Amino acid sequence: MGSWWLAFERRQEERARRDGDAGEAPAADVRIEVADKAGACFGVERALRLLEETVASSIGPVRTLGPIIHNPQVVRELEARGVDAVDRVPSDTPSTLVLRTHGTAPDVKAEALAAGLTVVDATCPYVQKAQRAAEELAREGRTVVVVGEAGHPEVEGILAHAPGAIAVADAEAAEALGIEGRVGLVAQTTQTPERYERVSRSLRERGVDVSRANTICLATRERQEAALELASRADLMIVIGGRNSANTSRLAALCAEVCPTRHIEGTRELDPRWFRDTGLVGVTAGASTPASQIESVVSAIEGMV
Repeated sequence: MGSWWLAFERRQEERARRDGDAGEAPAADVRIEVADKAGACFGVERALRLLEETVASSIGPVRTLGPIIHNPQVVRELEARGVDAVDRVPSDTPSTLVLRTHGTAPDVKAEALAAGLTVVDATCPYVQKAQRAAEELAREGRTVVVVGEAGHPEVEGILAHAPGAIAVADAEAAEALGIEGRVGLVAQTTQTPERYERVSRSLRERGVDVSRANTICLATRERQEAALELASRADLMIVIGGRNSANTSRLAALCAEVCPTRHIEGTRELDPRWFRDTGLVGVTAGASTPASQIESVVSAIEGMV
């Protein structure tokens, strides 16, 4: 077990001793601590910067193909400025189409260029790495298996770069499919290394020839480890980010295994009752959450305690 788990066990023992003491001690001051690694990652910051530069310099409307990031507040702010998220390639020119951080299928980008649109590719470089890995493994004649969430835009984009590729959620799903032969294994960038390793081990134990391309983003792992360390000491964790964000939802689920956790998208969801009898409130945020949103949530909590 990691050091965060040992700290968690010590905290549980301290709570048990405290709960067994006679009488009631006065409530301690509530402290708020933000995880060392929290909030917008390099890919998200890059995409938002590209979008800002595009809006400032473009002639005609600017649109994003799907939400630029999985953060409803950011998407609403962009819509208020006239930057709409669209589900398909628009036909009006001159206009600019910004490809989302999660990436897209090669033929969609080709369609936009053929339609005469200006295309700005804001795909996260780590997602592009996964797309290239899938292409290369497919060229080797391997069946590409993507460890990730089927239907997620990033996973769908990776699959489109390797015809015949398959998405599996976990080792059990891989076993159920009975995959055989030569396989190329890649991962959705927000997956955990443990899940990726379990799928890889499951395939190899069944005699499958596996060529691996570990495409998990380091930023995701860093946020998870920092959140778990803080959760091991906290009485309550607040996780900030879109509920449609895969990495934020996974962050909330991991924290919930360690201490009481609330997943919120913004300050309006905060409830002062959550902070009663709370010593340390931990705060973290998914990779699609700008620093300004973290700051506003911390400020709101300070006003409640």
